[in-house]
Amino acid sequence: MNTPCLVIIDMQKGMATPAAGSRNNPQAEDNIVRLLRAWRAAGAPVVHVRHISRSPASLFAPGQSGVEFQEALQPLAHEHVVEKNVPDAFINTALERWLRVRGVNALVIVGVSTNNSVESSARTAGNLGFRTIVVADATYAYAMRDYAGVERSADEVHAMALANLMSDYAAIKDTETVLAELAAH
Repeated sequence: MNTPCLVIIDMQKGMATPAAGSRNNPQAEDNIVRLLRAWRAAGAPVVHVRHISRSPASLFAPGQSGVEFQEALQPLAHEHVVEKNVPDAFINTALERWLRVRGVNALVIVGVSTNNSVESSARTAGNLGFRTIVVADATYAYAMRDYAGVERSADEVHAMALANLMSDYAAIKDTETVLAELAAH
């Protein structure tokens, strides 16, 4: 089995602004940086996913500073960058082909937001047959109102998204476990 590919989803400057909303897991960026450093040290594949909005008013519209990668998570020249304009990193991006051509059969997914781009990308990865891990403390969600009108905390939204994934689509692990597994690989 080959080393999993680290897939970093939407870690853009726009996600770090107060306009993005109330969130959980304030340590997520630090954990993502730790994972990225470990993947780079191992010479393992890394994919950076960036959301490019079709709406000119979005924080993630082309030309806006919000679309840029956060400083600590800038891709290196040899790391693959995927640009998407829907939550799922596999839709209209050729990500699956890029992974298959390189013989990648396992993914470690981190980033934002747990209940949107992370969840939709992990669902597709699982459905496509990739062995998928979502790192719970290297992802985060934002508070939101549910369909019944009940305000849900970012922790509740995050936990429900992970619950949606853990039975059929992905294993849910923490940063320490994933780092230990990478070192043992």
